[in-house]
Amino acid sequence: MDRRKALKSMGLALGYTVATPTLISIVQSCKQDAAITWTPDFLSPTEGSMLTQLVDIILPKTDTPSASEVQVHIFIDRFADQVMKKEQQDLFKMTMGKFLDKALQDSGKKEIADLGPEHLEPVLSAALKISKEDEAKKFKVINAYTESVKAGETASLDDEVSRFAFANNLRGLTILAYKSSEYVGENVLSYLPVPGEYIACGDLQELTGGKAWSL
Repeated sequence: MDRRKALKSMGLALGYTVATPTLISIVQSCKQDAAITWTPDFLSPTEGSMLTQLVDIILPKTDTPSASEVQVHIFIDRFADQVMKKEQQDLFKMTMGKFLDKALQDSGKKEIADLGPEHLEPVLSAALKISKEDEAKKFKVINAYTESVKAGETASLDDEVSRFAFANNLRGLTILAYKSSEYVGENVLSYLPVPGEYIACGDLQELTGGKAWSL
């Protein structure tokens, strides 16, 4: 699949309710922090390093910038810190830990800081390359887990489901952050800074060459 083409047309539903001004504020702050050495707000520095590698595995540099080059890793960390609810933060942290534990186990490395893209990519790929039927089953388990947590009940996820939850969530957040970036909004998606005529039933292929609008 051409991931760049997918970015131009796909819709995204992550289960987060986010006001547009909030997204804009996060994007702007990420751009400012890109000029200095980044220190994560939500993740640890080591987890932040892993996040940076992971987003570039999902969206590597091609004819357009890689995910980290448009500050996707900073966006996700800030999104987790400022937008996610406590139970969502806890789930993100827990599932990321299970994901990195698997990468350590498979690679034979002793420290998370020693993990590289060659160790992270196989775990990410294995977590996401599942059948639609298995995916539906895992979502059902995850939903049951989150409902139990919200109700204050004791709940747990097995390691395989945890890795899927993290990988799927990360992929969605990476795409959201990439599409929200200034570069992608102006150069990959169809961008019209001063809207003009409103065409209610216009064909997207004719109007924008098949690109989704960035605004």
